[in-house]
Amino acid sequence: MAITKAASLSIRDSKSARWFVLLTVSFLMLTGYFFTDIMSPLQGMLRDQMGWSNSSYGTFAGSYSVLNVFCLMLIFGGIILDKAGIRFTGTFFVGIMIVGAFFNYYAMTDTFNNGGLGYDFLNSFLTDYKPSLKMAMIGYALFGVGVEIAGITVSRIIVKWFKGKEMALAMGLEMACARGGMLIAFSASPWMTGADKIISRPLAFGVILLVIGLLAFFVHNMMDKRLDAEVAADTSVVASEEEFKASDVFLLFKNPGFILISLLCVLFYSAVFPFTKFAPDLMVQKYGFAEEFSGMIVGLLPIGTMILTPIFGAFMDKKGKSASIMMLGSLLLIFSHTIFAFLPGNTGFAFAAMIVLGFAFSFVPAAMWPSVPKIIPESRLGSAYAMIFMIQNVGLMLFPMLLGAVLDSANEGLAEGAALNYTEPMMLMVGCGIAALVVAFFLRVVDKKRGYGLDLPNIQE
Repeated sequence: MAITKAASLSIRDSKSARWFVLLTVSFLMLTGYFFTDIMSPLQGMLRDQMGWSNSSYGTFAGSYSVLNVFCLMLIFGGIILDKAGIRFTGTFFVGIMIVGAFFNYYAMTDTFNNGGLGYDFLNSFLTDYKPSLKMAMIGYALFGVGVEIAGITVSRIIVKWFKGKEMALAMGLEMACARGGMLIAFSASPWMTGADKIISRPLAFGVILLVIGLLAFFVHNMMDKRLDAEVAADTSVVASEEEFKASDVFLLFKNPGFILISLLCVLFYSAVFPFTKFAPDLMVQKYGFAEEFSGMIVGLLPIGTMILTPIFGAFMDKKGKSASIMMLGSLLLIFSHTIFAFLPGNTGFAFAAMIVLGFAFSFVPAAMWPSVPKIIPESRLGSAYAMIFMIQNVGLMLFPMLLGAVLDSANEGLAEGAALNYTEPMMLMVGCGIAALVVAFFLRVVDKKRGYGLDLPNIQE
């Protein structure tokens, strides 16, 4: 419910209170993104120990989005968020996230792979796929539902506490914390397996971290309950928008700004997150980095975004220019992947490409997510974020599978021990970047015609 007037200050007007709320939900997303990428630096170990092919690994990575796409879980999650509220939705789906992560961990244990609960059943069908892969996919699919809807909920929380204030900066800082989870995963996951390379160890740590994240969300719930009580008690508060109706979901697709920002989201993120699933192995195969250090090179990406996203968010709060910055970020995305695809395997090129990608990965999210409330009324905001995340998940499901299949196809007949050729998979990423640039251009054109105000500052004077 949008608020047009308030006679008294609420807890959200306290800087310390709203930034503390941001801290709690940002830590939650750090734990979620840590587990999301925890397997990425372990692709080589999965090939050697579990017998997974590159296509199998890509199928596992794509399973993250299967339920979100085919069962429309993000749509239902968005409707639940708009109808049942932030506290219930967040708590329930963080719980789903933890359950899925546990199944993912269990799939990597000796207990399961030596005939534990569920092994024989999973080994009785689709025998071309190993039981460990199937169990991991079940877990990762459940986890994907939980973490994506948790992300939608956190976006709604930030709008609730920061709308008309430092919203882009707040979203930038939240994204920086999430990228911090990626950094920890890429850098620490190979080391956490130990000298004996036990894959389940980092996953066990990830499950524990998620439980701590749930406890942090409980702290947010107490703050949010107090805010709702203050708003309800203020008789001068006036609702400016109609209550949400399920039929409102269809109205989103009559909004050209929504359609374009959804397309930009799926194209841009399909060229980033699926890439990060394969990037540590790319660093080993093309650039000759040791497996233990490959994740650290990829970790340059979240390090850059942790620093730059809040800075760009603060700039857009005060100066605007979000539509233009989304175009610039898409252009940098093309440049980065072109380096990976076509330039020689010199380590200097690897560092340069990761740094450029870090700028792109800071520009576009910092501009895109705070733009959604300018395009969509607040009563439909939860469903709008959910629909955008669902469309994004189509790319997150298909592109890892496609990258794995193209990688196997491009290296068919390769001599054992020879380095894999990543040129063709990276050409797919370049194509995504070009398409994202075209969509960002049309979004800027539509913004000028419709007057969304994407290039205007976020802070209301």
